[in-house]
Amino acid sequence: MSNYTARTKEQILQSLLNNIPDDYLKDVGTFTRDLNASVAIEAQLYEKQIQALWEYFDIETLTGEELEKRVFQLKGLNRKKATFAIGEITVTGNGTVTKGNIFETPNAIQFEAVETVKIVNVGKVKIQAVVAGKSGNVGAGAITLMPVTIQGIKFVNNEKQTYDGFDAETDMSLLERYIIAVQTPATSGNIYHYKQWARAVEGVGNSRIFPLWNGRNTVKVVIIDDNQQPASSELVKKTQNYIDPMGNHNETWGAGYGEAPIGAYCTVKSATAKDINISVTLIKEGMADLETLKKAMEENIKKFLQNIAFEKDYVSYSLIANAVLATSGVVEWTNLTVNGGTASISVGEEEVAILKGLIVNEHKG
Repeated sequence: MSNYTARTKEQILQSLLNNIPDDYLKDVGTFTRDLNASVAIEAQLYEKQIQALWEYFDIETLTGEELEKRVFQLKGLNRKKATFAIGEITVTGNGTVTKGNIFETPNAIQFEAVETVKIVNVGKVKIQAVVAGKSGNVGAGAITLMPVTIQGIKFVNNEKQTYDGFDAETDMSLLERYIIAVQTPATSGNIYHYKQWARAVEGVGNSRIFPLWNGRNTVKVVIIDDNQQPASSELVKKTQNYIDPMGNHNETWGAGYGEAPIGAYCTVKSATAKDINISVTLIKEGMADLETLKKAMEENIKKFLQNIAFEKDYVSYSLIANAVLATSGVVEWTNLTVNGGTASISVGEEEVAILKGLIVNEHKG
């Protein structure tokens, strides 16, 4: 939809005067000009109202709450909320960790215990971030502090990184889901319906649908998370329960207790990681730090892989090369290999490419 922009008072006045014969005086201070100036003032108010209505009905111009309101009115879509990162800590000592006890990282990212556990020497406790969003995804070994001492507990540590903390859905993502819903109508449990159901779950970034994958009345939904990575088992379970909950012994599977219709047996799986290992030798600018270049290059490559996740069935060697060269401080590259070769890498229909390793060497010459 093309944009409509209200004209200024001066533009409207000039348009009005242009339509009046030159036989009339139209200079500043004349009756003709003054009369039309008052009309221009009123006309601009109406044009501003028209512009506001135009923008309201052109959904691509809306943001924030206005966008949320419109997509819900038109397609029943809700913005996905931020989610809390989850994980597990190893606790050393002899005492009791109570549900709600706080643990944190040195930079004050806090987590709370979601269960009460009696610790004898060493034990495991499940935790959840206090604040929702990506900030709760911390690396292994980051959670080491107890703001409030717990009697008998000496040390805490997370042996694995925390995960599944996702920010609230952006305007761009919400608008994209709306456009997909308009362009690919979801009806009666068709493929588009399953894609819409999957992407409605907080943390799900995209999905692929495989109808009749295991016979009549079966559907497989393969998902990746909002970071375009393989989904965690918790996210898979949440998506399964939303679309077609199985119950403890498959007693509710295909029975219509989720979004899927009665008689449709839906199985949700995570995409499998397709490891991408890259090695490259760089010619760098002046005093550019090699480790800094590597981190920036890693981000470029990860962003490229995220953009093609579930969109392309291969990782382009030439586009990897572009991502390398686009890194600030890189003049040229040599000896670039992707998974040990110089060809594009195929990605299966149930796979998602992830950067597994990046080796960066400096050209000596």
